[in-house]
Amino acid sequence: MADAKSLSETKTIFGHPPGLYVLFFTELWERFSYYGMRALFTLFLVAKTNTDNPGFGWTNSEAIALYGWYTMLVYLASVPGGWIADNLLGQKKTVMLGGILLCVGHTILAFDTEFSFYLGCFFVILGVGGLKPNISSMVGGLYPKGDERRDLGFYIFYMGINIGGFAAPILCGWVGETYNWHYGFGLAAIGMFIGQITYFYGQKYLVGVGDFIGKESHPDRELRKRKLTAVEKDRVKVLLISFLLIIFFWGAFEQAGGLMNLYAKQKTDRMLMGMEIPASWFQSLNSFFIITLAVGVGGFWMRWKLKGKEASSLYKIAIGILIMGMGFLFMRFAAVDYEVAGKSAMYWLVLAYLFHTIGELCASPVSLSFITKLAPVKYAASIMGLYWAATGLGNKLAASIGGYAETAGEKQIFTGIFIFCTLIAISVILLLKPLKRLTHGAEDLEKAQ
Repeated sequence: MADAKSLSETKTIFGHPPGLYVLFFTELWERFSYYGMRALFTLFLVAKTNTDNPGFGWTNSEAIALYGWYTMLVYLASVPGGWIADNLLGQKKTVMLGGILLCVGHTILAFDTEFSFYLGCFFVILGVGGLKPNISSMVGGLYPKGDERRDLGFYIFYMGINIGGFAAPILCGWVGETYNWHYGFGLAAIGMFIGQITYFYGQKYLVGVGDFIGKESHPDRELRKRKLTAVEKDRVKVLLISFLLIIFFWGAFEQAGGLMNLYAKQKTDRMLMGMEIPASWFQSLNSFFIITLAVGVGGFWMRWKLKGKEASSLYKIAIGILIMGMGFLFMRFAAVDYEVAGKSAMYWLVLAYLFHTIGELCASPVSLSFITKLAPVKYAASIMGLYWAATGLGNKLAASIGGYAETAGEKQIFTGIFIFCTLIAISVILLLKPLKRLTHGAEDLEKAQ
């Protein structure tokens, strides 16, 4: 992490370091490539083999199962990616390496063979593992300790993620569903190349951020040799507990790319003004709502905190789980609608994505900021890697849950998710005081810069 003095003397753009916007646009285009591919993933797998735009002809459960393994491995790869950054290359160089691997992977996916599909997925997994934990850690490294701008910086960064996530399903989804699946994958590859070029030419705005801590010139080099203090160990404990919550959160939320994506395709009336909306376009709703609501949600929590009300990261995560779980009530109504009419109305999906998004905005960017506040410097990228690994396990859990829909029924699955999320959120709120003690006032150190 760069020292507080050098950062405070750096010019700002809209009150934040210029490096934030380099990382913003890098992640925007990386997420464009990822979500563009994700929007097509299960739809391509279940597409019949005897059409003008053939897929693999798999069943829903087979497609959801592979989707679960893929998304789990994508994020589990963040663990070795974080280790490489902390012990060998530093965050900055590991992000560069991850970006190169992603360019290779998405390019391979554009080729129309079964082997290239699996090989492309392999390189994407490696690339995300290198890029994802380290670019998030670098955002935290832009700010001095105690800088209150950090949370808002993560909200801005998160908007970049979701601008990419909004555009990708519309563009890649339309090209893939309308013309050729692999044209859609190819468009995702173009986005990744743009992101990599942005990061390469933005290095001058990232001086002192994300460097290898083992370098003799690094101000925090001695911290690598020092054992963790009792306070640091307690903070790691509470981070690991929060990662369990992350598994539950994404286990519910990531029904979006699997079960809900297929539900939109197969059981939703998608006709609007004489046009049938592509199922992949619904993947953009989450990102659209984030772009339009992120500042409002972030501002709400800042005002809430200024009023002296509970605004700890753990509390926000619990509220996020609760609100996101409520979104599945609307999916339950959609399932009832389908049972009655043979098709469910689109507005149920829209409402579900709205509540999922508000929940995500309460939990996800806050979680990233929380890690940079509590994680010991020498393990910063590794712990961020564990966070993304928890996200990956959540994705696998989502696939396992979604796979039961063919036998248990969507209504039962959606209802069960709602009940479980509510119980988890209430449990965290009841245990909030002892959990906050483990942070040893890390969030109380924040002050305006």
